Amino acid sequence: MKSKGIAYLLWFFLGWAGIHRFYVGKVVSGIIYLLSFGLFGFGWFLDLFLLSGYVDTYNALYLAQESFGNIN
Repeated sequence: MKSKGIAYLLWFFLGWAGIHRFYVGKVVSGIIYLLSFGLFGFGWFLDLFLLSGYVDTYNALYLAQESFGNIN
């Protein structure tokens, strides 16, 4: 499970490097952010509004995977 608080701290301090995207499992876009300095700042700002949903999606997928693994 990922924390929204930690995700936003990573976004605020290291968002230009895409660290918050690596945190929520978005490796490819994290690399793009790392190489483009957060899509030249525009992507970094946009993630202010999208990051909460990224964390929710990651956590939902994590719980679904965990539940599926516990059926057997």
